[in-house]
Order: sequence, then C-alpha cells, then structure tokens
Amino acid sequence: MGFARVAILLAALTALFLVLGLALGGRGGMMMALVFALGMNLFAYWNSDKMVLSAYRAQPVTREQAPEFYGIVEQLAINAGLPMPKVYVIDNDQPNAFATGRNPENAAVAATTGLLRMMTPQEIAGVMAHELAHVKNRDTLTMTIAASIAGAVSMLANFAFFFGGRGRDNPLGVVGTIAMALLAPLAAGLIQMAISRTREYSADADGAAICGHPLWLASALAKLDKGARQIPNPDAEGQPATAHMFIVNPLRGGGVGALFATHPPMAERIARLRAMA
Repeated sequence: MGFARVAILLAALTALFLVLGLALGGRGGMMMALVFALGMNLFAYWNSDKMVLSAYRAQPVTREQAPEFYGIVEQLAINAGLPMPKVYVIDNDQPNAFATGRNPENAAVAATTGLLRMMTPQEIAGVMAHELAHVKNRDTLTMTIAASIAGAVSMLANFAFFFGGRGRDNPLGVVGTIAMALLAPLAAGLIQMAISRTREYSADADGAAICGHPLWLASALAKLDKGARQIPNPDAEGQPATAHMFIVNPLRGGGVGALFATHPPMAERIARLRAMA
C-alpha cells in the first residue's frame, strides 16, 4: 500500500507541474514543462548523491579510519542483502544521518559526528539499518524525483506569476494563472512531504527487521529527536529542501502543523517500533 500511495502522489506532483506549464504557455508550455521535468530528473538521478554529500561536506571513511562504524554498516548490509555502500561522516554536532544514491549499487550512508558520539553501538545499528532500508526500497531515488519536480513547480510558478500566462491557448486566463502560481508551490510542497512521511514509516519497519531489534531504533529515535531540537544544524537550515533526507528533521522551530512536516510524528514512529517488539 505504501508504494501505491507514493506512486499516486508522484503522479499528482507530475500532473501539477504539467498543469502549471499549460497555464504559463498553453499546450506548448506544457510540453516544454514535461521535457524540462524529464531533464531535471535525469540530472538528479546521476548527480544528487554527489551534490548532497558535497553540500554537507561529508568525508568518506574506511574500515581503518572508523572500524566500529564501518563494521556496523558492513554487517547490516549483509543482513539486508545489499552491496556495501560508501560510508561517510559529517562533522556536525547535531545527531542525524541520511542515505543517498541512485540505486543500491551506488549508495552512500552518512552519519554526523554528533550521532556517533551520542549513540550506543546498538542505537547506531538501528539508525543505519533505517538508512539501508531507504536504499533497499530505492527511496533515495523516489525522494530525489519528488524534490526535483517540486522545485521545478516553484520555478515555473515564479514565471507564471510575473508573466501572467497570456498565451492564446491558456484556459486559465491571467487571474487563474496568478492563482495557480500562488497555490501550486504550496500543493507541491504538501505532496512532497506526504511522500516523505510515507517512506519514513516503511524505513522504520524495514530497518527494524534488518537489525533484528526494533527497540534499538526506537531508543535511537528518542535521542535523535531530543538532540535535533536542542542542537542547531546550520548547513541544513541553509538548504531546507534537503531536510526530508535525514532520519529526523534537522530544522529547528518548525512547528507549522502536521501537513507541513517532512517526517511523521516521532511519538507515533516510536510507538510502532515498540509494538513490533
């Protein structure tokens, strides 16, 4: 059911993008929007992992440099039946982690120094099992596509707002186009966040199965939630579009309601894991 819901949401996001293209330039604009969306997704497919790792100044580590962390990831990859991903460490006091990569053969997992200091080996295993579940389910690709289309919607909305969609075959007219330009980015953001929340629940459940101990992840999530609230992440604050990638929301002061959350409620995530145990 989770994958079906994601497919529907991605279809809705793509349809929104095409409608906005229609509003901006008529049928020709819609076709240009489609070509542009395909080009953006192709670029994101090949380059998103490099871009996000560079943005957070993640450093690759070897077995010799981080034997315990590397060994945990290696054992979990075996449990999950996955190729060994590249392992990165981010010099950041906020405890957090994410996975990236276009497929399991080109995946990378990254954890902050704050997480590695704060967590027990069991809790680290729970967190990294969650990230490997994202890799196994190809969520990194799904969220990259969602983010790129949502970003393109916002960009087209800016064009529509300033140029008014005055094409002869535009069915919306100037007023309708301006209304679409205001509402489309909001709708795109809501759809993107809904996709993110759906995949987080699945990664929690699959990650618990990979490490074999749901309570390891439940304990880690409680610490991560507290740490993310108390310790700022300046890099994430500067690029909030990447917040959905992390296991917990890295942004502070984000009390804007459940609809606008990139992650499910933490109490619900922990309760589900405890029920699994």
